[in-house]
Amino acid sequence: MSAEPFCSVQESHLFSVHLLQLQSRILILTVCAAGIGGTFQYGYNISIINAPTSYIQVFMNKTWQERTGVPLEDNMILLLWSFTVSAYPLGGLAGAVVAGPMAIMLGRKMSLLVNNVFVIIAAVLSGFSQMAKSFEMIMVSRFFTGVNAGVSMNVQPMYLAESAPKKLRGAVALTSASFTALGLVLGQVVGLRELLGGEESWPFLLASNAVPALIQLMALPWFPESPRYLLIDRGDRESCSLVLAALQKLRGNSDLGAELEEMLAEQAAAKGQRAKKPWELFQNPAVRWQLVSIIVLSSAMQLCGNDSMYFYAAYVFQEAGIPQDKIPYVVIGTGSCELITSITCSMIIDYAGRRPLLLGGYIFMAGWAMVFMVALSQQTRISWMPYLSMACIFAYILSFGIGPAGVTGVLPTELFDQMSRPAAYMICGSLLWFNLFLVGTAFPFIVKSLGHFCYVPFLVVCVCTALYIGLFLPETKGKSFLEISEEFRKRNFKAQSHTALYKGPEEIKSTVL
Repeated sequence: MSAEPFCSVQESHLFSVHLLQLQSRILILTVCAAGIGGTFQYGYNISIINAPTSYIQVFMNKTWQERTGVPLEDNMILLLWSFTVSAYPLGGLAGAVVAGPMAIMLGRKMSLLVNNVFVIIAAVLSGFSQMAKSFEMIMVSRFFTGVNAGVSMNVQPMYLAESAPKKLRGAVALTSASFTALGLVLGQVVGLRELLGGEESWPFLLASNAVPALIQLMALPWFPESPRYLLIDRGDRESCSLVLAALQKLRGNSDLGAELEEMLAEQAAAKGQRAKKPWELFQNPAVRWQLVSIIVLSSAMQLCGNDSMYFYAAYVFQEAGIPQDKIPYVVIGTGSCELITSITCSMIIDYAGRRPLLLGGYIFMAGWAMVFMVALSQQTRISWMPYLSMACIFAYILSFGIGPAGVTGVLPTELFDQMSRPAAYMICGSLLWFNLFLVGTAFPFIVKSLGHFCYVPFLVVCVCTALYIGLFLPETKGKSFLEISEEFRKRNFKAQSHTALYKGPEEIKSTVL
């Protein structure tokens, strides 16, 4: 038997392995380039404001006294601080509104690049605020960081999901949540007193968000635009060559026939249509259940009480006997839990599916909410209850991270077609930021009114969301965008579903897309 065939097979295998490594490397680098200046900034800018809170409040009082000769009263300091904190979600809401038009007009990649302008402006304002003796600059800075986060939270998942191969779509899109958690943890670390969280260095801490922005501005231009945007949205001959080049970069020299055929089918279905406006989705019965699904899940993501767990963390850790100066280090553990679970979720989402992760996450959160309320109510009576409360905080955050934190951001890409997707993300983003503002404003009053049973509203949200997922949300794992559209078409037009069978892009064009 000749050795030549064996050698050729072996060489072919080695070439395939090398090709797979090349494809994976380029796709991973694309994800990193998009994430570092994208959703990373959302988590980072949420956490870096916590460490210098007392220093900024002292700065506000000192600045006001230098201007007027009269110090601020405590309630006025709290009011100014609430304005500073509220500027972030308000900016996020504005960013979510402009993200859709930006993604349509500029493209996904260019929108992420332009978005860095907002955070660089914010870094300059906050970095020079102490020198200029202007706490108003910090407020404006927080608004601009919010705009940046609002755009990136919408555009980055869209860009990555449209760029990923179908079998990796969930995992790649879910890296947006992983970068959010990474930003949260690094913000907590950089905010330690030994680094930039000290009394003299807090302006540098607030301005440090310029570093990820500059990294993205240098890295992302080397990577391709979303292939679906190039082919379906721009749709000219030049785009066809660009989309081939983009796919070659992301996939190597693998067979692109099936994927291009799928994209061309989407292009044919969207032919002659323009990008939808958000209000047009509410008027369109063909996307009724898709819209209800993203409204329920996007609202639940903020109304489930995960962020409020961070509010309780310091108090619970103190009751558990952890020294006050060590609590910031333990709080880093809460952010690390979310990071670990989001990475785990991205590794299993394309095997486990979307529905099981979402459903399991909300069911476990409902269970831990009940245990947490019991532990809080018995904290002063039973010596080991503070440790149970502490365990509940970590378990709640783990349950949130393994499902809702990441999967929710993937769904608008999968449930909507190319023409409706930016509008769907605008709706999701607006709800996310509005509910973040709502919970941040209302939670102190909920605690005051309900005391140890303050998690009852969040428990109700988790139970209702789990019921909705179990009864109405279909699985999207491993399905093409056209297959998902057809499944929802049957739900939206039940009366026609028993007679109208799937006949390809032309039928979808007239009913869904």
